[in-house]
Amino acid sequence: MEQILSLAANNLLSPIILSFALGLAASLARSDLSVPEAAAKALSIYLLFAIGFKGGVSVSAHGIDAKLGLTLLAGIILSAALPLIAFALLKVMTSLNRLDAAAVAAHYGSISIVTFVAATSVLESSGIASEGYMVAVAAAMEAPAILSALWLISRGGGDGQRMDSDLWREILLNGSIVLLVGSFFIGWATGEEGLEEISSFIVAPFKGVLCLFLLDMGLVAGRGLRERSDVLRPGVLAFGVLMPVIGSLCGLGAGLLLGLSSGGVALMMVLSASASYIAVPAAMRVALPEANPSIYLTLSLGVTFPFNLTLGIPLYVALATAMTGA
Repeated sequence: MEQILSLAANNLLSPIILSFALGLAASLARSDLSVPEAAAKALSIYLLFAIGFKGGVSVSAHGIDAKLGLTLLAGIILSAALPLIAFALLKVMTSLNRLDAAAVAAHYGSISIVTFVAATSVLESSGIASEGYMVAVAAAMEAPAILSALWLISRGGGDGQRMDSDLWREILLNGSIVLLVGSFFIGWATGEEGLEEISSFIVAPFKGVLCLFLLDMGLVAGRGLRERSDVLRPGVLAFGVLMPVIGSLCGLGAGLLLGLSSGGVALMMVLSASASYIAVPAAMRVALPEANPSIYLTLSLGVTFPFNLTLGIPLYVALATAMTGA
């Protein structure tokens, strides 16, 4: 418990978390502070490229082996299975209809890349090493959750599912996935030499750019909480905190079975605990347009994201290090 509290205190006082808190507080106070949409888009493009590129360089240095393949497979299985758990919880804890529950569940099988990046920063500042190929696992966990949500709808005889070319295009060619995977392969192909060439661009400025991005995320989350507080009924709110904990425990089990390092286990927990607010909402607009976006966006960005950022990551890191003996 002392380790968890220490990690939480250090995390809460980091520039990254405080930037998010500033945006959240400014938005809730109705300040006119804002980040232009074009600038926010540029920040997200930078972060995705840098994350993917550095992950590709790490795989280039590590090489492809069975452990990498098994870790990718585990990520895909978790992404497909977690929405089933989330859906069952939602049916018990809330009064959401099947369509909204399935749409929310999809977000909790996919991942939040910003939560992943924040976790890697915490690991780096704590001196905890992790497998560089975990970014490839993050990319692999984007899409399976969407397919699970559509399967849940089809079991109920709903007509909201649309497995047409538009949906497949949204799933497979979503901008964030394309950029993450593409930059990963660039980093893999160019290796350490490629990283050295552009290190001044993607290494040194990274945390500063992340602070600005999280400032914007705080503003967005605050607006969602302020304008859509009516959807945060007690059962829904409790789900937004309970589901990431359950997901993290599933990730913990998978990481331990795979024999990942303490940092790798922590990142598998973070990926399993996070909720998408970029790729999945875009796919849900195509696949389940009748679902209420106020519910799934407010939950993923306004409840689960802040929980993971402030309390969840220190908890996951502490559990991973305790269970691996690191």
